[in-house]
Amino acid sequence: MKDYRAGDLERAYARLPIEEDLFVNYGFLPREHLALWHPRTPRRAWTKTQSAHAKRILALVKGRGPTHPQAVQDVLSLGRTRNAWGGTSNAVTHLMDAMHYRGMLRVARRDNGQRVYAHAEHKGAERSPADRADALIDVAVGKYAPLTRRGLGTLVATLRSAAPDLYASGELKAALVRARARLPNSAVNGVEWFWLAGEQPRPGPNTPADIVRLLAPFDPVVWDRGRFELFFGFAYRFEAYTPVEKRVRGYYALPLLFRDRVIGWANLSIEQGRLVPQLGYASGKPPRDAAFKSELEQELDRMSRFLRLNESYQV
Repeated sequence: MKDYRAGDLERAYARLPIEEDLFVNYGFLPREHLALWHPRTPRRAWTKTQSAHAKRILALVKGRGPTHPQAVQDVLSLGRTRNAWGGTSNAVTHLMDAMHYRGMLRVARRDNGQRVYAHAEHKGAERSPADRADALIDVAVGKYAPLTRRGLGTLVATLRSAAPDLYASGELKAALVRARARLPNSAVNGVEWFWLAGEQPRPGPNTPADIVRLLAPFDPVVWDRGRFELFFGFAYRFEAYTPVEKRVRGYYALPLLFRDRVIGWANLSIEQGRLVPQLGYASGKPPRDAAFKSELEQELDRMSRFLRLNESYQV
């Protein structure tokens, strides 16, 4: 988005028709889509004790309005519990997160990055489960297409967390079969591709523009790693969860796109208010093309402005 700056969406969140929720990834979603998977019925049921605590928390939030977990903790102390990362976290925070996932709570806003929860109400879906599953796949395909046959299957598999009831009932599996039959598709060099009805894939320009872009690891362009390698001839791996000694490119390496090829990666840091890039190249060295250096400088300048840095970067 032109002139978008880091934090703009968070600042405007409370007045926009969007929600924090889990879809393919966790993030900001149009509110209209939530009816495709809420209220959720998780695969793992709560114990009687957990259900009782959740009921009490819900009553407290309804009475208070937007509530920080610490305010609940002051009333209902549950100690600590093991989290998904293998460590421990505040049990109240953990339970409120689970209530959010189930659709009992919503994120009203964040204070200093911490979620502030409010009561949520989700009307029962008027569509049949089959229609919901089809629509859910269409939303995902509209975001991530074009997709290979394998990529489409992987994408639908990720939706089991967004819509566990549709996954458990077999609706998502059946919808995938229907999607492969109804979505426009074509074979290119022996690979079958799918996209959303109404879209019309076209070939790109014969001569790609001299442009450099740093791509985010979770951007739809990068998310499908198999497709990314087919498109750009570059095997990208996100290494934030890889042990330090086994990392090849770095903790949060951003693929480096020049023209129509990914030629390397960049790790960015901020030191004393300045953007400091560390660049790596698949060939071991940067392109000798003069356009590359100029475009790289412009992209790093855009990144500095996106991050609202007052000083320019170091090369």
